[in-house]
Amino acid sequence: MTTTHHFRLNETHDPALRSWVVSANPHAAIAASDTVEAQAATVSDFPIQNLPYAIFRRSHTDTRFRAGVAIGDQVLDLAAHAVHQALKLDTSLAAALTLSREDAALNALMALGPAAWSELRLALSRGLRTEAAHAVQAVLQAHLTPQAEVEYALPARIGDYTDFYTSVHHATNIGRLFRPDNPLLPNYKWVPIGYHGRSSSIGVSGQQFHRPKGQLMAPGADPATTAPTLAPTQRLDIELELGIFIGQGNTLGEPVPLVQAEDHVFGLCLLNDWSARDIQAWEYQPLGPFLSKNFATTISPWIVTLEALAPFRTAFTRPADDPQPLPYLESAANREGGAFDIQLEVLMQTGRMRQVGQPAHRIVRTSYRHAYWTLAQLVTHHTVGGCNLQPGDLFGSGTLSGPTPEEAGALLELTRGGKQPLSLPDGEQRTFLQDGDSVTLRGYCEKPGTARIGFGDCTGTVLPARN
Repeated sequence: MTTTHHFRLNETHDPALRSWVVSANPHAAIAASDTVEAQAATVSDFPIQNLPYAIFRRSHTDTRFRAGVAIGDQVLDLAAHAVHQALKLDTSLAAALTLSREDAALNALMALGPAAWSELRLALSRGLRTEAAHAVQAVLQAHLTPQAEVEYALPARIGDYTDFYTSVHHATNIGRLFRPDNPLLPNYKWVPIGYHGRSSSIGVSGQQFHRPKGQLMAPGADPATTAPTLAPTQRLDIELELGIFIGQGNTLGEPVPLVQAEDHVFGLCLLNDWSARDIQAWEYQPLGPFLSKNFATTISPWIVTLEALAPFRTAFTRPADDPQPLPYLESAANREGGAFDIQLEVLMQTGRMRQVGQPAHRIVRTSYRHAYWTLAQLVTHHTVGGCNLQPGDLFGSGTLSGPTPEEAGALLELTRGGKQPLSLPDGEQRTFLQDGDSVTLRGYCEKPGTARIGFGDCTGTVLPARN
């Protein structure tokens, strides 16, 4: 069994496809546009070539959350039996989607595996195309809800959360701040580094959280003679990441070979792993992050499938003089197309900007193609010792910084450890986050000859520390 299923392009990727949901289609006015900004302003993140999944319900109601798929500015209810009948879904798919209403989660669908996911995607694509039968269109249209009128829950019951450290640029930049003579630790280029995080504090876009408290040690103080204090963090940071949702699991004790790894990945979302850098600096000696990371992690509601991302694969390469992956992390398919060119952005809006109606300002743009390890390598390494993954488990990619200073995915890097503040359009400056600040992550994929697809927004807001 191999992952070639995820590499193949098929009829669902055809850039000429159009939907009877008009908002899913690009405007003719931008057909000749060659700029990201022009397309982003007029093209939905959710054309018929995307079809990402979420858990939703109509806002301000007590109806049950259930599975939905995005098409243009609408959400199609996937838990409705009439939709199952119109799309002629088999019993296992219909049962998994029906169960999403009881569980308020996509775990049952995630557990079915890539063949079922592909079957559902194809049925949705055919049912939402302009060529769909009028009877099918009528049923599906009756089960659409405008995205402006819905609220979201987490897309899965997240049993376990593992945060990786896959950007060599981020690792090097952070190392230079704290270890100028030895910025990159000797194991980094040999082994995917990760730690087990806290799943209970993961929230969906729109999450608001209080500034966390923890033990702080004054900079330069001697721990032998100085006691730490319990106080709110003063160096609250962001981490621009992708979330990787596990689909079908593996049996305890049975590693997942690299050639099968992507069959265990349901899809990707945006992820902001907020970090308290001053708490982290004190507590990570000698072990690792704890309170500096466990207070909040925000993800986008929509999961974009690997099949939707197939047109945007790119080669995975290493510099020739770097250590090459060990054999269990190496394959021809992974070299050929194990990386993804996903464009990523960070936008900031301060409380004052929000009060005067000033839009969020972009402070970062980078790409997932710069990651040092592929998502298949993360799955394989995570299981090589026998660890069993389960449907709905979540990986964080780690902060995704690019090779230039403007592509840094954390404020700690952007401001050189707080020494070079960011200037915002209204004259405000930031080294780290202040109360009232909102941060939005965005992601999209585009290249000539394909339809542009996006991930939606991932937004979180900082509230004052509790007394």
